[in-house]
Amino acid sequence: MTKAFISGCAAHALSDEEIAFFKAEDPWGLILFRRNIETPEQVRALTQAFRDAVGRADAPVLIDQEGGRVQRLRPPHWPSFPPQKLFGDLYQSDPGRARDAAKLGSRLIAHELRGVGITVDCLPCLDVSFPETVDAIGDRSLSADPNVVADLGRSVADGLLEGGVLPVAKHIPGHGRAQVDSHLDLPHIAASAGELAEVDFKPFLALADLPFGMTAHLLYQDLDHDTPATQSQKIIQDVIRKTIGFDGCLLSDDISMKALGGDMLDRARKTFAAGCDIVLHCNGEMQEMQTVAAAAPKLEGRSAERCSAALSMLGPVLEDFDRDAERARFDQLVSPVIA
Repeated sequence: MTKAFISGCAAHALSDEEIAFFKAEDPWGLILFRRNIETPEQVRALTQAFRDAVGRADAPVLIDQEGGRVQRLRPPHWPSFPPQKLFGDLYQSDPGRARDAAKLGSRLIAHELRGVGITVDCLPCLDVSFPETVDAIGDRSLSADPNVVADLGRSVADGLLEGGVLPVAKHIPGHGRAQVDSHLDLPHIAASAGELAEVDFKPFLALADLPFGMTAHLLYQDLDHDTPATQSQKIIQDVIRKTIGFDGCLLSDDISMKALGGDMLDRARKTFAAGCDIVLHCNGEMQEMQTVAAAAPKLEGRSAERCSAALSMLGPVLEDFDRDAERARFDQLVSPVIA
């Protein structure tokens, strides 16, 4: 039976050991990184090999394809896209044009992803930018205005869905105030619950209907003084589920990031106990993958329902999408900012 975790893999093709692991443990999905990417044909073979191993044609394959610094698919085989901040900059002078550009940009990304068997993009980034925002977020944020983040985030999500790729709202309940990189250490957020609700939560509230949300590995001192959001039952149940009203499939951010303490078994168990539906483990290290699989419960009950509901949002894709013509239109839309 399928287990409630998403795994990485080590290289361009699955090893015999990985295939045996995926067959035995049946993770709900796979996530790809630069180490897994070479050519379109190779990526298509990799995504198909994973689905063959788990025996589910609809098994989700995820990636972070945002634009700017965060692009796993890159030239020469795939086109480049600007960072998300560009759409926020364009919004200042022409909101309608910015919405069109954000939607078309993600529609173009979806076209590239679907072509190689990837069905979930970890986008939109709904983190509001602050003067102190760490560079690890930086220009990945759409704007310093939560209303603009919400408006453009909707456009980004709509473009992905139109292209047959599921969006992920990240990093819930908001990563913008972090002053250190959560890949390396645990950020502590001193803002009050009221300040967070007034700014940081707003984009997530506006997009609470998205199929997936991804947690933030941040310690919000006024919400839970002791535990980062990913592992905080108080934050997941009281803030994410109730205050924000997100009832979609909640993914943890990568539990191999250094913001979380303890060994991998402890990290996975605490994350599940807090209320994440799916634990995400990305680094492709087999020993850690086996540990996460051992901690992962069978995907059932409300979590299974949320996962099923998320996948049901994948609709048919129009076959007459002219990528070259639409890319030319996209380049024209963003030209005032790029120039």
